[in-house]
Amino acid sequence: MLQHTLGRTGRTVSGIGLGTWQLGADWGDVSEADAFAVLDAAADAGVTFFDTADVYGDGRSESIIGAWRGSNEGVPLSVATKMVRRADEPDSAALTIENMRLWTDRSRRNLRVDTLDLVQLHCPRTEVYANDRVFDALDTLVAEGVMAAYGVSVETCAEALRAIARPGVATVQIIVNAFRLKPLDQVLPAAEAAGIGIIARVPLASGLLTGRYDRGTTFAANDHRSFNRHGEAFDVGETFSGVDFERGVEAARAFAALAAASGLDASTAALAWVAQLPGVSTVIPGARNVAQVRANAAAGEAGPLGAAFTEGVRALYDEYFRAAIHPSW
Repeated sequence: MLQHTLGRTGRTVSGIGLGTWQLGADWGDVSEADAFAVLDAAADAGVTFFDTADVYGDGRSESIIGAWRGSNEGVPLSVATKMVRRADEPDSAALTIENMRLWTDRSRRNLRVDTLDLVQLHCPRTEVYANDRVFDALDTLVAEGVMAAYGVSVETCAEALRAIARPGVATVQIIVNAFRLKPLDQVLPAAEAAGIGIIARVPLASGLLTGRYDRGTTFAANDHRSFNRHGEAFDVGETFSGVDFERGVEAARAFAALAAASGLDASTAALAWVAQLPGVSTVIPGARNVAQVRANAAAGEAGPLGAAFTEGVRALYDEYFRAAIHPSW
């Protein structure tokens, strides 16, 4: 498994991690037994980084990880969680140190730890990145041992660049995949230069890059790929990376052909390509079952894809998506 340093945390983590939104909510139903099987399979495959949030299933994802971790003491693992989305508005007014203590105490109970490995601000309002008080409070919580390090999960490249300028920020989580290339322009180089870890989320564009969907594919009513197709519930960029579904299906066929020319299936190529980008610490595909976990983890063992593959990815992006989405995030 590919190994990277997780930015200013200094931790070594697997290049392919595990996103656990699926174990909480919004991706259809995942039983507790299936969730434990997913975590078992991830650890067996060499995955050493789990990403969660306090709002995934109102703490269900955190609690499942906490219970699993309690039964698997000694397994090398870093767990990142997130906070602020329990507030009515994820803004500076909500990000008081009193609220942060409440949220992190709840996460510590759920995860069954005294010190959280990494806490990320969960896509807060843009104005937060300029607020010294917020980051001073985070520094205080690190000094007190509530968390070992903190980072941010952002929606836009502009927010990422503001966060990278903050001396206490250890990591930046951002959407990066073959259908969302804007972070390659400035964010990844700036993060690498600053020693900040990039956590790449939505690496398969909500499944589009698996190449398994067609125009008639449907999703459960409680799956965000049904109810947030046009940004009805949260930022549309979180669902299919903000690309039009039908257009994405077409582009995914072309990407699958590009991957096949390199001897890989589409999913493996998509994950391996992001994991191999300079500046990326770990990639966090989600999984609802053991087969998905194993397939995702295999991407961490793929050989270098090289410059020609990247040129092919850029050509597809220019043809299908650049005009529509590049200005957006």
